[in-house]
This record gives sequence, structure tokens and C-alpha cells, in this order.
Amino acid sequence: MSKVVLILVMMVSMVTQVCAAEKNILARDAKALLDTNKNIYLLDVRTPQEYSQGRLAGSVLIPIGELERRIGEVPKNKTIVVYCAVGSRSKPVANFLAQQGYKDVYNITDGIVGWYRNGFPILR
Repeated sequence: MSKVVLILVMMVSMVTQVCAAEKNILARDAKALLDTNKNIYLLDVRTPQEYSQGRLAGSVLIPIGELERRIGEVPKNKTIVVYCAVGSRSKPVANFLAQQGYKDVYNITDGIVGWYRNGFPILR
């Protein structure tokens, strides 16, 4: 009986992980999403120094190391778009948010660098 319970728990865990996954998008797709959906929380997870050098308009800075402590600042009733420089820090943050019950989470896989390479505006 305990093996059956263990297998059921593992299956539920796997289904939860599959359902709670972020969506990976390129900067050009993020731009289109931001242009069409006004109910977006744009989350920058870089350092304050990086943020001061350049950021996306409307973004909120919560450095990756502060996210757990400040997660209450991230609204659950909005689409969340997470970015960093090139996607390496934003991916685990987006995944973490999805696992915490955030429903609509996007990770910009090419980050602000991809945004810049596409010629999109950056606030300096």
C-alpha cells in the first residue's frame, strides 16, 4: 500500500511541475506581448547597477537574490514577464514563480541584450 501512495505522490508532483512551467519567449515576442497586453508586471532580476545602466520601460527591479524575501510584491493577478541580461537568471526566477502558483509567467530567453539587438528602446 505504501508503494502505491508513493507512486501517486510522485505522479502528482510530476504533473504539478509540468503544469507550473514558465513560457520561454524571445525579446521580439515579449515586445509584441507588452504592446498588446497592458496587464503585465515586467520584472527585472538583474543587479541595481545593471538596472541603472539600462532597463525596459515600466520594469520593476527585484534582484534575483531578493526575490524570495520580496515575492509578495509580485502580483498574482497579472501576467509576469521576467528578464535579465541574457536569460540565465530570469529562467530560474520564472520557473520559481510558476511553481509558487503564478499562472502566466514568461521568461525572455535573450534578455535585455536581445531586446537591444532588436532595436527596441531601453531607458538609460
